[in-house]
Amino acid sequence: MELKQSFGQALRALRISRHLTQEDFSQVSSRTYLSSLERGLKSPTLEKVEGLASAIGVHPVTLLASSYLLDKKVSMEDLLARVRSELSEIPLKDER
Repeated sequence: MELKQSFGQALRALRISRHLTQEDFSQVSSRTYLSSLERGLKSPTLEKVEGLASAIGVHPVTLLASSYLLDKKVSMEDLLARVRSELSEIPLKDER
């Protein structure tokens, strides 16, 4: 499955699980654009992912991780372990 389609399915599943309509995203995006995302026709910017996640009430990483769980057919435990491992190797904090 193409990642755009996986993102769209994850977005729709999260939206529906929170009992939100496409119109509930009017502060973030038009219903037409949201529909295009959910159908896998468009890819959002990082800013849009953040806005969509905020409207749903989840962290943007949750929305992205959901997409990868659908697309790659990897377990949540394996995905989280990989992300945890990779993040631990990156110096993210200023250590002065």
